Amino acid sequence: MKLLNQHDLQDYIDFIENEQFTGRFLSEFVADTQRVYRADDRPWVIGYSGGKDSSAVMTLVYFALLGLKPEQRHKPVFVVASDTLVETPMVVDHVNNSLKAIELGAKRDGLPITCHKVMPESNNTFWANLLGKGYPAPTRSFRWCTERMKIDPVSKFIKDKVSNYNEVIVVLGSRSQESASRAQVIKKHKIDGTDLAVHTTLANAFIYTPIDTWHVDDVWKILRLCHLDSRSTSYAGKVSVTNKWLDKYDLEWETPWGGRNLILWNLYKDSSGQGECPLVIDETTPSCGNSRFGCWTCTVVTKDRAMESLIQNGEEWMQPLLKYRNILSRSTSPKLKKKYRNHIRRDGRLAFKTLREDKERVLTDDYTTGPYKLKYRQLAMRLLLRIQKQFNDAKRNVELITVPELHAVRHEWLNDPNEPDWDDSLPKIVFEELGLTLDWSVDDTNQFGQTEGELLNQIAPKHGISPQMLKKLIDLETSMSGLVRRSGIFGKIGSLIQQDWESAEEIIASNLAMRQNQMQQSNEVKKLEQELKAMNVLLEKEGIQ
Repeated sequence: MKLLNQHDLQDYIDFIENEQFTGRFLSEFVADTQRVYRADDRPWVIGYSGGKDSSAVMTLVYFALLGLKPEQRHKPVFVVASDTLVETPMVVDHVNNSLKAIELGAKRDGLPITCHKVMPESNNTFWANLLGKGYPAPTRSFRWCTERMKIDPVSKFIKDKVSNYNEVIVVLGSRSQESASRAQVIKKHKIDGTDLAVHTTLANAFIYTPIDTWHVDDVWKILRLCHLDSRSTSYAGKVSVTNKWLDKYDLEWETPWGGRNLILWNLYKDSSGQGECPLVIDETTPSCGNSRFGCWTCTVVTKDRAMESLIQNGEEWMQPLLKYRNILSRSTSPKLKKKYRNHIRRDGRLAFKTLREDKERVLTDDYTTGPYKLKYRQLAMRLLLRIQKQFNDAKRNVELITVPELHAVRHEWLNDPNEPDWDDSLPKIVFEELGLTLDWSVDDTNQFGQTEGELLNQIAPKHGISPQMLKKLIDLETSMSGLVRRSGIFGKIGSLIQQDWESAEEIIASNLAMRQNQMQQSNEVKKLEQELKAMNVLLEKEGIQ
């Protein structure tokens, strides 16, 4: 680690006092950050994605704390990174290494900074929802992933801190230039006379955006920093580096905590304007589909230009991930939905689409699709595990799906509301594709299996009954057997029987026949009403009341 001599420290002082960021000296931004930090006892939660903006705000806060006396660093700063478990692999390594470096640097410099990673529960991850429950790949109109994978884990962390400290301040690297919509939301909730805004959804949480006015050049300017003297615990204005300073001293983008932003620059340098996916704290955050710091599985955008660019610039090993992502994306095509997805929704009903005609809702013969069919989920799981096997064989340290997620997917398949997996197929798939025999939990294995399932598939149609309905009825009985009180079982049986178990064609035909019958009855009623009206007119003419 390079140590700075007195001449170098003077260059730091000159830079912080003379270099301007959007018309203001860097020293002013440092002083503002220190003032907000010292104003109260509310702890800070810094949203850190590892991208340029969150790295810039992290650097600014780090320097602000370094510039305070030890006794003035009176409250904790929690650095929080959200891991959806489907982040771009190289970004995962970058974020993990950065968090370790920040925490080590803070410990060395006596700063009250700790780093934390939050992630969704194993039963609510991307794969648990998509492969397990059959949720379709996310789209702009059905972006189910954001709340489950990003907002909920971060909100839980913030709520935990609120419960301990009553109130918290969330520090974000949001910039008005980067996201106009985000800037408008924060401005709308700004507290008059302060630097803070009210959190849009979490009570007792506030937002602070110290680099809100910065341009992208300002961000890269502060990221081209040299490491401070590791023996110092207070810099007293000894900060930062400019482009010409970098050229003069060749300091290789070192961060104040000991990492290197050159890695960050390499991730961005061929990105064609693509940015980062910020810490998501509410649903106003736009999609990160084109971002280098988003999920590799993102199908909200039509094409993942970020991953394509990474592959074109030397990361060819990611090609299988791009192909898999494109397969998921194709399944969202309106022309292919009915091929991949069940006609029955997870509530057991077929939902017909409606149109508006003359301000009235008119039922059509078309319907909205439900979750992915089980056979498609099984195929998608096989493909994912095959890619994992390729990476394993190539000694590449990338985990595409975790063991807890596999257990969550298996649980969903066994208890699927429409297609219960009596074959218990996932353990076999994992063994065939990865050669692994995991410690599969016994308590969530159904009593019946493949042999019984095949028998029901043969017998049920002969009696005009859906095999899947019989399986769900048997599963219900099994789940409640041995209970002293079986309250509600008849209601549950009735609910299962009333679900739409027939094929889409049969349900549509039945619905059409019902509507035709209703129309015929309506016409008959109208005819009788007309006859009655005519009779009344005749009676009035005859003077008969």
